[in-house]
Amino acid sequence: MNSISWSVTNGLPNTYDVMDQKLDQDSDESLMLAYSNGSQVAFEKLYRRHKGGLFRYFFRNCHSRDIAEELFQDVWMKVVNARASYEQSAKFTTYLYRIAHNRLVDHYRHLSSAQHAMRSEGDNQEIVENQDDNLTVNQILEQQETNNALKAAVQALPFEQREAILMQQDGHLSLADIAEVVGTSRETIKSRLRYAMQKLRDQLGELKS
Repeated sequence: MNSISWSVTNGLPNTYDVMDQKLDQDSDESLMLAYSNGSQVAFEKLYRRHKGGLFRYFFRNCHSRDIAEELFQDVWMKVVNARASYEQSAKFTTYLYRIAHNRLVDHYRHLSSAQHAMRSEGDNQEIVENQDDNLTVNQILEQQETNNALKAAVQALPFEQREAILMQQDGHLSLADIAEVVGTSRETIKSRLRYAMQKLRDQLGELKS
């Protein structure tokens, strides 16, 4: 995951180098704006901040380290190539995961539909009521990270549900942010997350029985 750093600053001036020591506490958006104006350190901080979550998002979606690495690199290269035209019109995480979402959709589109169908249960899912929300997605995934059966359950979720849960878990995106990334409503994302949570809880119950 570190190979992206080799070319992030080619041809960039060092006009922000004198500010590098002041960027530690800056927002993602400020760092990206600084990078677009030439700060090498600003990009390196953004990359370190988000590389883990972005890679896990791809890896848990694709279940292949090689594919995840390829998609991960592609996203960062798109960020690098778009630096000059970057405008702060949304949160950086929304900007980053919109690129990631589009790249993932493009990846699946080019695969055999028989092997990698992106089936969903539709955008008209009713919200599952009376769920115990004390058990968070983070707790489910962290507590059972080494459990192959649960990993398979996450992988088996319909694409839209799996992507929403991983954006929330790995990208730390809010419901509104996820909705903006994928181009749907907040309530639809809430519905997808609740259905996914129910399926994972059911899987946990089977593992414990």
